[in-house]
Amino acid sequence: MKRLSCITLLAVTLMLTGCAGAKRPVLYPNSYFNQVGQQQAEMDIDACMYAAEASGANSGKGTELVKDTAKAGAVGGATGAVVGAIASGTSVGRGAAIGGAGAATATLVGGAFDAAEPTDIYIRFVDMCLQEKGYQLIGWR
Repeated sequence: MKRLSCITLLAVTLMLTGCAGAKRPVLYPNSYFNQVGQQQAEMDIDACMYAAEASGANSGKGTELVKDTAKAGAVGGATGAVVGAIASGTSVGRGAAIGGAGAATATLVGGAFDAAEPTDIYIRFVDMCLQEKGYQLIGWR
């Protein structure tokens, strides 16, 4: 039961972290920005971000996370097996299971935080879209 509570807590934490808000472009208040105003600028940012998402510019992050998690689990399992063989009182199989589970979990949780970050291609796509509209970008936050 305790294990189920920990898993539930981790899942809720990851969902809330994922919903915390994605990075958005920050615009310099040049003459075009001042002409159209903040509300139009926000609508243009949303349109460019939607176009970038629709083009697939932000795809592939989930595949990378799955691959990295599997790799970490294998490396952690091998390391755990060695530690289990050396340490007294721990079997090789138990050490491998502990090491593999720990490494895979750490990679999955770390990757969940990174998954909220836009890819470089996505950022460049949105930047170009906004520049073509007349905006000047100063960064993302």
